[in-house]
Amino acid sequence: MNSDAAIVFLGVIALATLVMAGVQVGVVVFALRLAKRVDALANQVEHEIKPLVANLTEVSQNAVRASSLAAAQVERADRLFADLTRRVDETITLVQTAIIGPAREGRAIISAVRAAVAAFRELRAARARARVEDEDALFIG
Repeated sequence: MNSDAAIVFLGVIALATLVMAGVQVGVVVFALRLAKRVDALANQVEHEIKPLVANLTEVSQNAVRASSLAAAQVERADRLFADLTRRVDETITLVQTAIIGPAREGRAIISAVRAAVAAFRELRAARARARVEDEDALFIG
């Protein structure tokens, strides 16, 4: 019975080894199929992502271009406002020179005319007082 049992155990071991070999072959076949599917999926993803990457590249290039244009416009506006401020300052200085100077001179002329008129009035008043005093001296009474 020893030898029958040994043969049975040997048969069981051979059968288990055969089953293990079959399972390993099945796993290898399954792994190859899975690898093919993963490769196909990777190719499909790569194929579908390529246009997306191209679009993203184009969008980023457009964003760079737009930001550079915006920066150029901001610099242009800055130069424009700086030039405008300089011109306004020059205009104000010109107006002050052209109007305020002659206005001061005009005020000086008006003051001179007033002083002359006041001097003439004072002269008339002095003559009138002198006449009254001369007439008072001739008055007998």
